[in-house]
Amino acid sequence: MRARVFVTLKPSVFDPQGKTIADALHTLGYGGVQDVRQGKYFELDLVTTEPAQARALAAEVADKLLANPVIESYRIEVD
Repeated sequence: MRARVFVTLKPSVFDPQGKTIADALHTLGYGGVQDVRQGKYFELDLVTTEPAQARALAAEVADKLLANPVIESYRIEVD
């Protein structure tokens, strides 16, 4: 089973990389882009056939290693 983990900065945390990307897009003429928030994406191939178990394992991995809970949050999708 595959789990996808999307890690992003919490809304209250300033995102300098996202700001730089947004500024570059505006310079390139993409005025319709109001803001950019950058993040990380992980795919985990898990040895289970139970979606609930896959989600729990992915959440444990995200809590312990993939995300910094002080400044980041995450979302999990399971196939």
